[in-house]
Amino acid sequence: MNIAITGEGIISAIGTNKEEVLQSLLVHKSGIKEMQFLQSVHHELPVGEVALSNEQMKKRLGIPEKQLMSRTELMGILAIRQALEDAGIDLSSVSASNKKIVLVSGTTVGGMDLTEQSFNPLYEQFQSQQETKVEELAFLNHHDGGNCTQKIADYFRNESATGQSGFDELTTISTACSSAANAIMLGAKLLETGEADIVVAGGSEALSRFHLNGFNSLMILDKKRCRPFDATRAGLNLGEGAAFVVLESESAARHQGKTPHAYLTGYGNACDAYHQTASSENGEGAFLAMKEALNMAHIEPEDIQYVNAHGTGTPNNDQSESESLKRLFGRKMPWISSTKSFTGHTTSASGSIEAIICLLAMQHHFIPANLGWEKQMENGIIPCTGIENVRLENVLCNSFGFGGNDSSLIFSTHPTEEETTQTKGEPQQTASNIRILSTVEINSEEDLSDIRKYVKPLEARRMGKIMKSSLLSSLEALEKAGIATPDAIITGTTYGCLENSEKLLVQLKEEGEEMLKPTYFMQSTHNTIGSNIAIKTHCHGYNITYTQGEDSLDWAIRDAKMLLASGKAKTVLVGCHDESTPLLNQLRTQSGEKALPSIHSIAMVLSCGE
Repeated sequence: MNIAITGEGIISAIGTNKEEVLQSLLVHKSGIKEMQFLQSVHHELPVGEVALSNEQMKKRLGIPEKQLMSRTELMGILAIRQALEDAGIDLSSVSASNKKIVLVSGTTVGGMDLTEQSFNPLYEQFQSQQETKVEELAFLNHHDGGNCTQKIADYFRNESATGQSGFDELTTISTACSSAANAIMLGAKLLETGEADIVVAGGSEALSRFHLNGFNSLMILDKKRCRPFDATRAGLNLGEGAAFVVLESESAARHQGKTPHAYLTGYGNACDAYHQTASSENGEGAFLAMKEALNMAHIEPEDIQYVNAHGTGTPNNDQSESESLKRLFGRKMPWISSTKSFTGHTTSASGSIEAIICLLAMQHHFIPANLGWEKQMENGIIPCTGIENVRLENVLCNSFGFGGNDSSLIFSTHPTEEETTQTKGEPQQTASNIRILSTVEINSEEDLSDIRKYVKPLEARRMGKIMKSSLLSSLEALEKAGIATPDAIITGTTYGCLENSEKLLVQLKEEGEEMLKPTYFMQSTHNTIGSNIAIKTHCHGYNITYTQGEDSLDWAIRDAKMLLASGKAKTVLVGCHDESTPLLNQLRTQSGEKALPSIHSIAMVLSCGE
């Protein structure tokens, strides 16, 4: 199946729609400047902010000013509205035609901008054992990434007069800075397997004190505008924004008289399996992801004219990515640039924002500039400082996240293979061929002492309870199945490493925004769980994390079955892992919800064939 892109929507520091973004790219106008809306003491750190207040976005969307909405939700809605309009899609008409439309969003911090505002009074009341007011509990409905996506979907359901039209299904992917790229990847797979007729896929992420200070604690933020791949590079600039694309099969699009804007011809995801925040010296995960994308597109490295690099501006990333690019392309290097010098690093949204930048470059025949570059770094690539009047047929877009979660997308002006019902060389398995080899479940902290069978005592003491339970259940499931290293790891979680997130919020409250410890932030991302398992099992394969509340495990299993059926994996480790804290349970019980167990982990090994 040829995957056609029929609509795009984007909001970023360099424009609130794709026309504005295009003009900024053409005139080399960066959106990185002193923060305007983010309330932080660190005004010495430039950021790529969207030039709209929450109130202005609500006005554009017809949302009452008093209605509680996170900035992540507002930007996501704006971008999706643009994408649907660009594709000529009316959700009511889609519903009436019995076509299935699915929303796939990528985010890491979700509604953290609301959570951190609510946390201080909530925490003080918790400490003093005071009753929390009902209105102060509202942030619970915006906190996690899954609820963030649900609130976005609710807007489109309520927008219609009947309140019945909208998205038929939704899910959220949280793999740090590769989230949006992986969302687009999942969208393609849902179309290929017939589980969707139309997919809106991308990501949204707002700036917050939580992740500004988290990144700052790692000492990887630059006080000047970032300079990716430059010898003087000193770190990244954080940004925010949202971008979504509409994906349809080529045949369906043309049947409706649509001309595809471009095609998603290849994609790949791999895990570096090296470190929770740093990339390996040889860029193994990045190399594998790019190679897989090329193989899927049935093209050679020399067929790529442009690479939109991950290019954060940190010494580690740029060196590692340079090595992976040199491994793949050798001396026949295509044009390469990082557009984070325009937008800032928009973390979970970067994959879709940069995907649309790639599409704009293809449609308007230019290479985006790598702003700020002056001097080649040692053994590094030489990025492009901007070229016009070039023909781009195949473009590679890289997105690399914490935990070594590396993803690559290939966009082409034309399909790279003839329309077929099945990709050549990839035997399709049936659901009956898929078996569960083993299952392990942990429901008590008392069971966690067994973790010392697999890790040293000092390492175990440094682990939070969810890291222990996820690793223990996973390793025991693999041991029962007689497998040392699975082909892929797919994880579900609602709140991720909640304990570490809460500890960082406590730090911000009690110590302010100076000299924060990096440990809590490093282990706060949802995909920390899956990446840690990959590191322990030396698994460089496909690695995805779903965060959609009670549906997280279901989506993880669905993805595993699609992967197994495609023949791209023989064994998949699937898990769902969650923890609670006293504060969370107090808030849940006061809002009429059940308290959650302290820890709950389930891990299973799925296989197909013999």
